[in-house]
Amino acid sequence: MGSLRRLIALIIKELLTVLKDPKSRFVVIGPPLIQFIVFGYAATFDLKDVRYALLDESRTVESRELVAALDGSKTFERVKTFFSTAQIDAVIENQKARLVVHIGPQFSKDLHSGRTAVVQVIADGRDSNVAMTALGYIATIVDRFNRKFARQHPDRINGPMIAIQERFWYNANLRSRWFIVSALGGIISMVVVMVLTSLSVAREREFGTFDQLLVAPFTAAEIMVGKAIPGILLGLMDGLIFCTGAVFWFHVPFRGSVAALVIALLCFTIAIVGVGLLVSSLSATMQQALLGSFIFIMPSAILSGFTTPIANMPEWLQTATLTNPLRYIVIALRQLFLEGADVAFIWPQIWPLLIIAVVTLPLSAWLFRRRSQ
Repeated sequence: MGSLRRLIALIIKELLTVLKDPKSRFVVIGPPLIQFIVFGYAATFDLKDVRYALLDESRTVESRELVAALDGSKTFERVKTFFSTAQIDAVIENQKARLVVHIGPQFSKDLHSGRTAVVQVIADGRDSNVAMTALGYIATIVDRFNRKFARQHPDRINGPMIAIQERFWYNANLRSRWFIVSALGGIISMVVVMVLTSLSVAREREFGTFDQLLVAPFTAAEIMVGKAIPGILLGLMDGLIFCTGAVFWFHVPFRGSVAALVIALLCFTIAIVGVGLLVSSLSATMQQALLGSFIFIMPSAILSGFTTPIANMPEWLQTATLTNPLRYIVIALRQLFLEGADVAFIWPQIWPLLIIAVVTLPLSAWLFRRRSQ
């Protein structure tokens, strides 16, 4: 009984220690609550407002009726109307539309003559989950159109009125492994770099070597650079190892430029090192640094577009993802692996990483100097 009372007293003491400390109370309640709300909005596989482009070469009552069914659905949003097949390439390549619906010139004639009318759907296969789900919605709309047309034309020969012809660009077989593994190098290297750099300054404080570091013949900027370089090198090495493994172990095709891959991973690693050093400069202990890094890692992963499309998220969350370095490397890696991108093509993903690095690295150095005084 005596040992049980001592154990209960120790448990109560630990609980009171956590609950009485304002920082500990915030850690227990604040971040989990924020993550619950963010994940609840962001983690969804439901599709809405899927951008699609239309090429209607039939321009008949029947084709307009089918298009009206697509436009009337909450799932699809028409962003472009084409007048020739030459316009299709650019809209898919630049991701201005996820799908292109192509209705051929013989569509109405085939419907009324008893032949199967073909509607071609060209889907962006870089996100296999979105492509498959969107095609499922289109199939439902087409099936509804077929049943309605059959009721209106009972004399028509039984059989499918409209058949969907599917084409997937950049991932012809919609292999989900290509979609997932191509971006894994960025996510795993982020975890490694965040943990290493977030502990760097906090470790000095906890081990009591922080003051020795300050009296050494180094400026604050030199100390921060000395702590940043190892993280950059290790993160770049990890990223390249994982990308190599994606090619040779998982057989994901790499169609882009190796130089562009190195530049993208380097810029991403520098940005993550800046975030990690910022967390480390704010942390007094290694425990706080680890907690801070994981508070950053979890939302970054869910808001990166790695598993769930950013376009499905609420507008305010889509805006928040613009500050997430992982968002840009996920897009860049998939472009490099699946599209054959070069440096110029992934530049829109690189310059935001450079801005994040330019903001976080000087800020972490300033906090380091301020807290070392």
